[in-house]
Amino acid sequence: MDPSVTLFGPVDTYLAPVIGYVLLALILLNVLGRGIEYRRIAKQAKDGADAVSRNPLRVATNFLLVVGSFYYLTVNRHAGLVVSLFVVAMVVADVFEFESRKVEARQDWDVERPWGSLAASGFALAYIAYQTLFFLVRPFWSAIV
Repeated sequence: MDPSVTLFGPVDTYLAPVIGYVLLALILLNVLGRGIEYRRIAKQAKDGADAVSRNPLRVATNFLLVVGSFYYLTVNRHAGLVVSLFVVAMVVADVFEFESRKVEARQDWDVERPWGSLAASGFALAYIAYQTLFFLVRPFWSAIV
C-alpha cells in the first residue's frame, strides 16, 4: 500500500503516530487491573462462586487492546500482527482463567494466579515496549550490531 494512502483518513492523522504508546499504556493499565482483579477475586472467593466477578478496568482495557491492536495492524502490518496475536491470546486466556477462578471458589480451593494471561500480557508488554521504546537503546544497539 502506498504510504500516502490512509485507511481511516483523519483518524490516521492523529492516532497513527501515537498508537504504539497508547497500546503500551493500555497494556500497563491492563496489568494493573489484572492485579487488582486477582486480589478482589481472592477476597470474593471466600463468599462462594456467585460472588466472584470481573474487574471493569481489566474488561475495558481488554476491549480497547483488541480494538487498538487491530488498528495497529492497519498502521504497521508486522508489529500489528504480532501484538494482535498476543492480545487475542491474552483475552482468550482471561476468559478461561476467570472460569477457573469460579471453579476454585466453588470447590473451596485456594485461588491461583492467572498464569496463562499473565504470560500473554507479559509477552505483549515486552513486544510493544520493544516497538515503541527502541529509540532509547538504538545508539547502543547500532554500536554493537
